Amino acid sequence: MELSISLDPIMGKVVSVLENEASLLAEVVAEIDEIKLELKAIRAFLEDAADTSLGVPISETDKQRVESVRDIAYQVEDVVDEFMYHFNKQQHWRGKTSRFFLKLIHFPKHLLVKHREALQLHDINKRIKSIAERNQRYRVSLSGSRQSDEQMRGQYHNNWVKNLSESTLFFKDEDLVGINKAQTELLGCLMDQELQRTVISVVGMGGIGKTTLVANTFNRQVIKQHFDCRAWITVSQQYVVTEPFKCIIKELYGKAKEKMDPLINLDSMSYRDLVEALVNFLQPRRYLIVVDDVWNTNLWQDISIALPANMNGSRILLTTRKEDVASFEFGVVKHIFPLKHLPFEESMTLFCKKAFVGKGGQCPPYLESSARNLVAKCQGLPLAIVALGSLMASKKDYEIKQKRLIRLWMAEGFVEPLKETLPEVVAERYISELICRGLLQVESRNPSGRPKAFKMHDILREFSVSISKSIKFVAKSDGKEEVEDDGIRRCSIEAKGNEMKATRKTALSRVCSLFVFAVNETSKSSVNRLPSGFKLMGVLDLEDIPIKELPDELVDLFNLRYLNLTRTQVKELPKSIGKLYNLQSLIMKETQIKELPSGIVKLKNLRYLVAYGYNAEKPTAFDYWFGPVVPSNICLLDNLQVLMAVESRGDFIKQLSKLTQVRDLDVINLKETDEENLCFAIGKMMQLQSLRVKSCNEDEQVKMEALKSVPPDLQKLALFGKLEKVPQWFNSLDNLTGLDLYWSRLRDDFLPHIQALPNLRELELLNAYEGERLYFLEGFQNLKILKIVACPQLKEIVIDKGVMSAL
Repeated sequence: MELSISLDPIMGKVVSVLENEASLLAEVVAEIDEIKLELKAIRAFLEDAADTSLGVPISETDKQRVESVRDIAYQVEDVVDEFMYHFNKQQHWRGKTSRFFLKLIHFPKHLLVKHREALQLHDINKRIKSIAERNQRYRVSLSGSRQSDEQMRGQYHNNWVKNLSESTLFFKDEDLVGINKAQTELLGCLMDQELQRTVISVVGMGGIGKTTLVANTFNRQVIKQHFDCRAWITVSQQYVVTEPFKCIIKELYGKAKEKMDPLINLDSMSYRDLVEALVNFLQPRRYLIVVDDVWNTNLWQDISIALPANMNGSRILLTTRKEDVASFEFGVVKHIFPLKHLPFEESMTLFCKKAFVGKGGQCPPYLESSARNLVAKCQGLPLAIVALGSLMASKKDYEIKQKRLIRLWMAEGFVEPLKETLPEVVAERYISELICRGLLQVESRNPSGRPKAFKMHDILREFSVSISKSIKFVAKSDGKEEVEDDGIRRCSIEAKGNEMKATRKTALSRVCSLFVFAVNETSKSSVNRLPSGFKLMGVLDLEDIPIKELPDELVDLFNLRYLNLTRTQVKELPKSIGKLYNLQSLIMKETQIKELPSGIVKLKNLRYLVAYGYNAEKPTAFDYWFGPVVPSNICLLDNLQVLMAVESRGDFIKQLSKLTQVRDLDVINLKETDEENLCFAIGKMMQLQSLRVKSCNEDEQVKMEALKSVPPDLQKLALFGKLEKVPQWFNSLDNLTGLDLYWSRLRDDFLPHIQALPNLRELELLNAYEGERLYFLEGFQNLKILKIVACPQLKEIVIDKGVMSAL
């Protein structure tokens, strides 16, 4: 199912582009039409595969077929992206006589690009046809008839448990606690001098750490060197007798230097053929086979025939929670290895590693008593300790901002386009669905009640990461080791105190998203350069990484749609940033960038420009909030949805009326003479939801009385600067949920103008009132947050009974 889900957005995007742009690709129209048909068939195939995986495990052959189809879909996406970039660049030249000679220079190059991409598409088409015979290519091999809903749910649960258990193969040593002694004993059993085939049963209750111990041991370098071959399988309670053999064969060949004959079809092999293949492979070798989560002895009786007693010191390692399985007479040498609960102090260590990630696993003294009480209730059960510790973890380590997630989804093409519906609205529906299903937990909401930030439970996250890794959807690196997964699409690098190691370009040549994280202050100060080789990159997220300049090759990333430079030390953007034609999101919060280059007006697809900063040392000062200078003709970007926060220069305010589609707007450096143009522009912004304006200095008035028509959906309003009085239109802000007045220094009581606003939930006043008393006499029935800061003349606040009842 997860394979289908990961590819569905790609299918939609590629098929849509091919349908819409086929007329532009005259040289490759035949290839385009053929690939369109194939991609639609691929989508149907993946949907069938997803449905089947809920009820019956998808066959190994179909898994391989899905992997091949996935790789082809990615290649088509890359070719189409590159072609459309070159096509759009050529379109930009058309109709411009002054660039006639430039067109002549580039035209041969453009033809060469089209020819190269035509050859690539032709090659892709050949690969699609070579997957299998056309009439067999997109069918899923179902074992038997479709099962009942109850059976499907049971099988789905088994598959979920299988994936969750196998995710422990990715755990690192520093994440584990209390296994050293048990692991030493287990290694002794695995590597002793006994030459006979030996069965070792690790037994214990669910959640005690059997799979974690065995997985960590399985991946030890000493084990890899001791055994000629290894395999790990997880078998559900109900299984087809041949499935374990197929899984073992695939595992063995996957880790061996020799490759399986591509003509061999495991699904077409009989029981005898599978047994014979396994025996022939294992007979001359010292092997280790791990069978995880064994529920009855029938499994051993089914598979033992294919595991030869070759007197080479081979081992079969079982994990089970059933005592009768562990004590079964396997007819060979056996060891029973019982696992015990963790001692209390080791339980505390494990809990703190999960609960206090941002503090190096150290429990703050003031929480120690509570932590000990919680750990005691887990009674030494590792799974319970991990689950509870993850749940109690500081939320700053897990928070996902909704705006950031939506912008990333859009950049990746995960948001399905719907007619007459903004992609942001579609993405919010996706998030609501994830919340309803319990995959995301809301951490905070904005004044209107909509989710602002959320987190994912640690266990769900580990499960999701394990699936993503298995399909090359994402790879993680600690910055010290090279990323080895050729063909990965997304890469997350966590710098931990040292500079990031250069990574082979071939390993990253198809990466479309790169996230770099500095996990502590030491790593923040040490990261000063980036790996290279990301030709196809669409997402580059460098938030909190203190790089001082951007690499020169950044502007050659034709597919880049999302660039996040928040809290970096970058001081300027490249002058040729206009080459990033596809850029949708440019996020530069709290950087040192003072002015944006003129080339930014070429970013016709730009939807989000977020560039505000704060002066953290002066939280109540007038210059606390600031933004960079922008070219006035930035207002010609008719896709712009968010413009936060920019400094007005020249005729910027006069040009502002062209941004009729904008939803969030922050403008700095206003003058009193801007009133007419500003109000005219705001009156045309019917989609506006958030507005923040700031005068050029603390004595300059913010004049907005001329506003005749207030945007109907305005929810957030912030005014920085002196006000003679509250504008009359304040009392018509029926949908306003948040109001901030900074440095207004009003002399007259302004509360009667806003007390009846039906949806006002947050009110912040900073140096906003010069009177001695504030009277909250009525209204404010939905106000939940009231902040009054730095009003030096204020001596008394009077609140009548029943006012602000929701505070």
